[in-house]
Amino acid sequence: MKVLMKGNEAIAEAAIRGGCRAFFGYPITPQNEIPEYMSCRMPQVGGVFIQSESEVAAINMVYGAAGAGARAMTSSSSPGISLKQEGISYICGAELPCVIVNMVRCGPGLGGIQPGQGDYFQAVKGGGHGDYRMLTYGPSTVQEAVDIIYDAFDKADEYRVPVMILGDGMLGQIMEAVEIPPMKDPATFPKKEWATTGKGYGDTRRIINSLYIKPDELEEVTNRLFDKYKIMAEREVMAENYMTDDAEIIITAYGTVGRIAKSAVNILREEGIKAGLLRPITLYPFPEKEYKKLAQRKDVKMFYCFELSMGQMVEDVRLSVDGKKPTLFYGRTGGNVISPEDIVKAVKSEVK
Repeated sequence: MKVLMKGNEAIAEAAIRGGCRAFFGYPITPQNEIPEYMSCRMPQVGGVFIQSESEVAAINMVYGAAGAGARAMTSSSSPGISLKQEGISYICGAELPCVIVNMVRCGPGLGGIQPGQGDYFQAVKGGGHGDYRMLTYGPSTVQEAVDIIYDAFDKADEYRVPVMILGDGMLGQIMEAVEIPPMKDPATFPKKEWATTGKGYGDTRRIINSLYIKPDELEEVTNRLFDKYKIMAEREVMAENYMTDDAEIIITAYGTVGRIAKSAVNILREEGIKAGLLRPITLYPFPEKEYKKLAQRKDVKMFYCFELSMGQMVEDVRLSVDGKKPTLFYGRTGGNVISPEDIVKAVKSEVK
């Protein structure tokens, strides 16, 4: 049965049903409904909710809870995620699983509370210091966000990496009918033999750390991380192809702009223009092979990337297309949202 829920609240409920039992956060618009919802629901399921004194404190609480084996989560929005970057890097270096939700607002600086996509680089290129990545998703609907975060803790545990959900103010505030999945049984979760439960001592003592003074030891850890990322790239890539089978113009966008772009494709098709949509769902690992496959087709004339930024994902699109086809860009910022008509107009201006 479907229920009508606001995006932020649906994401929070899906996280709980996916096994989240420890949430630490700090208020910031437009994600405040997530911690508010968690403050009510966590005690009901035997979990822990703490409104921390700061974003820095929140991410370090996640570090501690994840290190003890809990399925831990935090959420924030752009400036708050920036404050968490040091802790995120520590968590990646310590190989701890957790889930991080970023409901992006427009920037830079404090910016505004309207939606934006200017955090793409921060999410997929590391953001904090050192060599690391996160398994990063860009859902376009509330249902897709629910489905992703429901399994996000499983993915985090499997690879021992943070999973980031990169949403925005539209996704968090919109209300849609969603199918909420059943509650997972914590008894079925895999045992974490590495967790610091406080039960071991002497030879069985467990240490979680991201500090390695000897260069060879740190290099070994970093290489191990990137070996995991290679496996993620083989197994976890997700993308949606919409009307690309005979498309001559490939529109590409992620997140909520991706759903807007789908409407634009329908309009262009009605006007006789063979447009299609390639929408990345995993932003890291990026679906490079999907772009390369389309770029090799003779009938594809161009790629057109649409974002709520001055151009971030477009760089990965261009790297994937590898100069085989022109890759154009159209962006809006400041909290302005691209409309289907904007996309149609931009595409038609390039059609000869």
